[in-house]
Amino acid sequence: MPFTPRNPETLKQLIAREVEGLRAAASCHAGVRIAPEVPYGTPDGGACPCGGGEGPGHSCGDAGNGHDPWACVCATLPAIPASAALLVPVPDGSGRTVDFTIRAGNHVRAAEWLEAPDGHTGRRLLEVQPGAAAGGLIDALSDVLSGGRALHSYAMDYTEQRTDGLHRTQLLYDAASCGGNVLATWRPARNPTELLSLDAQYIASMGWGTWDLLSGRVTWSEGLASIFRREAGQTLSLADLCDAVLLEDVWRFGKLLTGLLDGEEPPGAEIRFSVSGEVLTLHLVGHPVIATDGLPWAVQLIARDLSAQVRSRQRLAATRLRTERLAEEAAAERRVASVLREALLPTHSTELAEAGFSVATAYLPAESEAVGGDWYKCRRLPDGRILLAIGDASGHGLGAVARMAQQRHALAGLAHAPGTDAGQLTTWLNELLCADSAAETATGIIGHIDGQRTLRWACAGHPAPLLLRDGRASALGTGHRGPLFGLVPGHAYETAEVRLLPGDLLLLYTDGMVERRGEDITCGIDALADVLGTCTGLGAQEALDHIMGSYAVTEHEDDTCLVVVRIG
Repeated sequence: MPFTPRNPETLKQLIAREVEGLRAAASCHAGVRIAPEVPYGTPDGGACPCGGGEGPGHSCGDAGNGHDPWACVCATLPAIPASAALLVPVPDGSGRTVDFTIRAGNHVRAAEWLEAPDGHTGRRLLEVQPGAAAGGLIDALSDVLSGGRALHSYAMDYTEQRTDGLHRTQLLYDAASCGGNVLATWRPARNPTELLSLDAQYIASMGWGTWDLLSGRVTWSEGLASIFRREAGQTLSLADLCDAVLLEDVWRFGKLLTGLLDGEEPPGAEIRFSVSGEVLTLHLVGHPVIATDGLPWAVQLIARDLSAQVRSRQRLAATRLRTERLAEEAAAERRVASVLREALLPTHSTELAEAGFSVATAYLPAESEAVGGDWYKCRRLPDGRILLAIGDASGHGLGAVARMAQQRHALAGLAHAPGTDAGQLTTWLNELLCADSAAETATGIIGHIDGQRTLRWACAGHPAPLLLRDGRASALGTGHRGPLFGLVPGHAYETAEVRLLPGDLLLLYTDGMVERRGEDITCGIDALADVLGTCTGLGAQEALDHIMGSYAVTEHEDDTCLVVVRIG
């Protein structure tokens, strides 16, 4: 198995050795160019293109040899693959060049909506390219004449208003002085293929580069330069890339490069780089350029920036982990709260049956919620009365169960005070909650059934009980209803009374049974009364089973408590 470096320095040394070996092998069969002496005369030491001779005694401007000094220049224009023209300067009265005349041109269009130069011979440049004035082209071409230095890739956003609308394209101009005239070419900054390639690079966040192992020349696409936050022409060598790789990923990058240097096409790899203080995750795919001798003389890499996707995956994984942890905590809390509730909520004793009452109770947690603060109490007091109570402490989870336990146990203690009625118990429980700064509001009903089967009850913001008698179910009157527990200190709760008859069914419930999102609570109470009305002749447990069977579990958006009392 080949050695794979795991630190940048070792990897750079390996690359240097491989490149040195490749260069040594390639140099054995490389031809050697001998630079000739450049004679005095024309810049390249050869004959002038006009055919008029060469050396210090020749001048294109001398027409005395019987030939047109510009004919050969004009004849070569059609061979130029970009728009090309020979331009003659047009000076103003002070000798300053203000325009150019097109002496000759070729038949190449720089854009489909621009005419070819050969169709404008003899016309002024600003006449056929009016947009050149705003782009500073005339001044740039004048500098070529006055300074003698060639113009290279002069970029101009050429805009022109034509009969079919406004047009714009970016043109690159090249020009050189030629015997007092200017030979100029212009071409689009990018051809359609280059534009599509550039768009694809930016859309896909990708780029590519070639590293010539023999000459050391590095060529990058604009997409790769953008990924590495580099200006055009500021490329990175393979050694520079080694320094940019995160230490943990050096071995991955080393495995990719060693495979390429061995002439193989290794599989792609995700490698992290430190770029301008930011960690980027790039998917790299490589390809070696193999010569006829079987040796790689260049390496090509295609990089796609996956940083955004990686960060999204990391955020998603963190969110999923956090959600799972919260779900586990919520499930544990539900289990604890459920066990605690089972331990706290009472069972109805045989004493109630001996007194002629059958009781059935149920607690229904909402499917999507933790157990809540709904509670009930139904027991025989020492003085023979039956204590009947139901309540709803706000919230869900362990906190609500704890508040439920506090309220229920407080009521259990207060209920044993001799001579107290339901109004007093409700008032005292309200004072306890108002005095506790940590307490939250709650609702409840507290009542007593005496030996004459008379129910005296007080209400703290709770839905009224439903009474089924003679096949008709209806809510008890609530004219005496008081505010929620813990809301108004000092409030004295009043009581109402109703005489219960043998065969009556009394239903106490919490608001989770009748509240629906976007619906008035009275609609839910009426619907529950209709269900209770079908329970005529049923015992307490049978009626409770029938009521629960009439509602789907998913209908309950909140937890609920039910207490059914049948009067014997």
